[in-house]
Amino acid sequence: MKNLKIEDISRIIEMAWEDRTPFEAIEFQFSLKENEVREIMRREMKSSSFKMWRKRVNGRKTKHLSLRSKEVKRFKSQNQ
Repeated sequence: MKNLKIEDISRIIEMAWEDRTPFEAIEFQFSLKENEVREIMRREMKSSSFKMWRKRVNGRKTKHLSLRSKEVKRFKSQNQ
């Protein structure tokens, strides 16, 4: 796993927790694949919080650009 700053880990968790932020945005900004994000979430969160997060994002269309409706157009910051 990459050497990430505490601020980066915090931002990754925040982005992963947001329903409308796709994993592709995290990959673009931090060069982390979905399974690496899962590892960070598992390591940094309480077990119960991680399980709740996994249950929420499992199969969620908004977390994957390929599953997202083409009608969803959102502002994309310069950091993404």
